[in-house]
Amino acid sequence: MDIPFSRWYETITIRRSRRLFISEPVPENLLERLNTVCNQFRPFTEARAVMVTHSANKVFKGITANYGKIKGAPALIAFIGNIRDSHIYEKVGYLGEGIVLEATALNLGTCWVGVLFRPDVAASLIKIKEGEKVFAVTPIGYVKKEWSMEEKIMTGFGWTHKRKSLDELVTGIDKVKWPLWIKTALEAARIAPSAVNRQPWRFKVEPDNITVSLDNPKDTFNIPKQLDCGIAMLHIEVASLYCGVTGEWEFLKLPEVARFKVTWSDK
Repeated sequence: MDIPFSRWYETITIRRSRRLFISEPVPENLLERLNTVCNQFRPFTEARAVMVTHSANKVFKGITANYGKIKGAPALIAFIGNIRDSHIYEKVGYLGEGIVLEATALNLGTCWVGVLFRPDVAASLIKIKEGEKVFAVTPIGYVKKEWSMEEKIMTGFGWTHKRKSLDELVTGIDKVKWPLWIKTALEAARIAPSAVNRQPWRFKVEPDNITVSLDNPKDTFNIPKQLDCGIAMLHIEVASLYCGVTGEWEFLKLPEVARFKVTWSDK
């Protein structure tokens, strides 16, 4: 499946993590459409997404779920990967964010959940292959347009979306020399979601490529930072395609994560 870059680019700026869902059922045709994307968007053979439309509440139940406050979601999507792949976190993040952006385009609420869920329960609801693991999930459903006070408190509304400036995140070529596609790609990556808004990515700009690295190798919140970087990688590619630039990813050795190299441009 090719990336529907125009559709997904438009959702990058409006996507927000939502944890409280309403009882309105999601129409079957929308679930089928999203499930089709889960099945067809397979940029890496080692990572996949599976929709679960029953017993979703069980995945978010318990002490950790009470902390995370995922409530009322009628469905979820599990992001699964092969644990033997040394770059699986990046690949799961990249794949999963594509699904999240598609759900956002369908006016459905989502929330990346990388630790506050029951992976054993999630695995029991789908067919896990040998060597696979559920790395993260997102609830799927409708949410109110207005944020409840409880949800504002849970999400830290008003401060979790404060973002580091590109001056803090980027090294390499001076920004006055950046072509439009690089500026657009970095702005898209800058607003990517990350665990507790930690923004662990750093970017190095060189002629015709962007390298994504970790701010430091120490993980926090029991979630590998490479997963967050995978999400930012998807944003970089979507924005690049939107600007008429095609590229490919080369995975690197930590603390570097991956390099996006231009293969074609219509500019």
